[in-house]
Amino acid sequence: MVFKEQTFHGLEPEIDAEIANRASLEAAVANALAIAGGIDASDVEVTMEESQIVLTGTVGTVGEIERATVVARAVEGVQSVHNRILLGGAGISDAH
Repeated sequence: MVFKEQTFHGLEPEIDAEIANRASLEAAVANALAIAGGIDASDVEVTMEESQIVLTGTVGTVGEIERATVVARAVEGVQSVHNRILLGGAGISDAH
């Protein structure tokens, strides 16, 4: 395989380190939640808004909501966590 030197028509693209750091921090928190005991994080989404980690989705118990916050805060590089996780089925009414 032959690699050709990249050309940028005079301007080298700037790699946005902030986006790379954001993605790696989101992935680290998601991985920590996936392997943490005491929480089923299969329906939890991890995103970063400004400088804080935001957790959204649903879990089965209040304990899992609290556990998700503890696990996310323990990840190196996380400054703050905003937990928007709801109990599974919360907000769904059986109005007839």
